[in-house]
Order: sequence, then structure tokens, then C-alpha cells
Amino acid sequence: MNNDVMIMVRYGELSTKGKNKKDFIDCLARNIKRMLIKYDSLTYEVKRDHIYIHLNDENLNEVSSVLQNVSGLSSFSYVYRIDNNLEKMKEFALNLLLKENKKTFKIRAKRVDKTFPMVSDEINRHIAGYILSHSDYKVDVHNPDVLVSLTIREDFTYIYTNDIQGLGGYPLGMQGKAMMMLSGGIDSPVACYKMLRRGIQIECIHFAAPPYTSEAVITKIKDILKVLSFYQGKIILHIIPFTKLQEEIYRYAGPSYAITIMRRMMYRISERLANKRKCLVIGNGESIGQVASQTMVSINRIESVCSLPVIRPLSVLDKVEIIDIAKKIHTYDISIRPYEDCCTIFEPRNVTTAPHMDKIEQIESAFDYETLVNECVENKETIVISEEEDSSFF
Repeated sequence: MNNDVMIMVRYGELSTKGKNKKDFIDCLARNIKRMLIKYDSLTYEVKRDHIYIHLNDENLNEVSSVLQNVSGLSSFSYVYRIDNNLEKMKEFALNLLLKENKKTFKIRAKRVDKTFPMVSDEINRHIAGYILSHSDYKVDVHNPDVLVSLTIREDFTYIYTNDIQGLGGYPLGMQGKAMMMLSGGIDSPVACYKMLRRGIQIECIHFAAPPYTSEAVITKIKDILKVLSFYQGKIILHIIPFTKLQEEIYRYAGPSYAITIMRRMMYRISERLANKRKCLVIGNGESIGQVASQTMVSINRIESVCSLPVIRPLSVLDKVEIIDIAKKIHTYDISIRPYEDCCTIFEPRNVTTAPHMDKIEQIESAFDYETLVNECVENKETIVISEEEDSSFF
């Protein structure tokens, strides 16, 4: 079989972008090249309908594995380039099917070169007839095991079989930047992944409360971000010294309102940092009803401190669904390491699920939280995490 194989990338949702389509395609192409940078023999053709990646002897399976994790990429196929000769088309299509070792097939030809002497339907029937007479395959035009597609252009015919699915969504960076609240549990890394998949670049904020929380929590956060950096490249992490503020919260709030007040402070800090870092939204891993601070009433009371939008990509997912995604993206085993963060280490009993604003305002007026919030922002530690490198100061 001819080994002149390349990869054809499809755009999916990007095809609907009208006048902005070129910007989306250019962004997707840059992201693909960044994620495939170590395969330095690859060459690219970026066109309005597809991106073609020429392998030039690079490993096809390795390149494919990376492409499946590029946001904004709808699907791709292994495409073979053959001469515009019907007999060669028949033989090549048959060889592709024999290699697939399935039972049913369909031929779908597209004649871009209108000088080719047969119309698409004639090409379909000639190739299908040849395959039926030279194999045990059967035709299924509605739900074939293998779809063989041919695009006949002026210079060559491009032939390929079934599509390989990508992440879909939008190219990373096209939707701006979010400040993601990252605890180190199972949920927030999945929320980060979901945001990345929709083309949103992320920075992360983590609230540390030493000596009550272990340094191992920070190591866990860094390891999670090394996994997520596969999708984005370098990720900026802001570590907030939260101990002093958290102690004041527990001094004034009492057990039933401590979590509510703590989350409001976290949102205040996240928004101030988001504005400084030119982030358009705040994001987190909250799922409706999962814990006391994530009831609809609590969310309303807590989020009211923010003027920036708050995005919750997991809001309607249950825990099993979230765990399945965490395992898929390889953050689950890191997230379940037994090191508690500041949201869980002091978690009190009898937390209110329906906090009242007058009570919240009474608690917050009892201490100077503004000064403490400013101290948290001013004393943050900022580092850069990447997949390839150890963490380095930013």
C-alpha cells in the first residue's frame, strides 16, 4: 500500500464563524504546531476547509495521540494521496478495507475536479462493485462499519476511511482568559480541562493555609497543572497565603457561616487578581448541591461579591461523571492524594445551606476583612508550571 499518508484536520464548529473563521483557523494551526513541536519534521498546509499535516516519516500513532487533545479540532483522518486513476482507486479502497477487517462499507466520492470523466455516483458504483467482487464485504449505505471517502482533485485523489474524533470546542486562547479557583480535589482540575476545551486560556489561584495545610498540597497542585499544561503549555499559578484571613473568619463567623464567609473572601481575592491579570471571568469546579456552599441559595449569596461573571463548567454534572473525566485526563490519581486543602481541613459541622444576607453582612462588618484581603493579594506567590520543566518562579 502506498505510504504517502498525511493527516487531514477538520474544524467542526469553526466552520460557522463567518468573517472570523480565518482568525479561528490560524489560532488552531498555531496550537497544533505548539503541541506537536517536538515532531520537527512535520510540515503543514493551512487551508480554509482543512489543515493538512505531512508526516515526513514522523510516527503516525504518536502524532494522532497528541491531536486528539487539541481544543478546537473536531476530527481528523489519515489521508492517502493516489493518482487520479479509477483502477488505482479501486485497488487502494479494497486494500484499506481489508486492513480494517470489518463487515460492511460505503463509498463516498466527491469530484472536485469536474474534468474527471465520471460523476460521483458512477465512481461510487464502480469502486463498490470491485470491492464486492473481491472480498466478503457487504454494502451498508446507512450505518457502515467503514466509510471510504475519496476527494478527486486536479492533481491527486485523496482517499481515507473513518474519522478520529478530537476534543471539539474552540482553539485555545480565542475566548480570552479565566482565573480558575483550584483546590486540588477532583472537581476543579476537571473544570480547568473543560474551560481549556472551549478555547479559554487559564491562570489558576490556590488558597494555602500553612501550617494547617501541608506543603504536599502545593506539590499536588503543581502535579495537576503539569498534566493540564499538556493542553495549554505553561500555566501560571498564584498561591494565596490565606491562613491569617481564615483564622479571622473562624473567629467571627461561627461554625454554620464560616464556609459561606470563607468562600466570599476567596471570590473577592480571585476577582481582584483576575482584574490585575486581565482575566474576563472567574471559574471553579462547583457542582450544584454537591456540598453546603454549592446549593442554589449559597451560590447566590456567595457570588454576590463579584462583578465578574463566574463560570461553573461542572454545575450540572454528578460526581460519577466528574470522576470519569478526571480519570480520562489523568488528574484523578493526583487529586485523591490524602492531603487536605484549606476548604476541607477546617470544615465545620452543621454548615448552613441557606445563608441569610443580613447575617452575612453582620459577620463581615465585625472585622477588617478588606485589609486582610489586600494582604492576601499583595503577598501571593506566583509560579509557572509546564509539562516539560520543573516549576520556576515567574
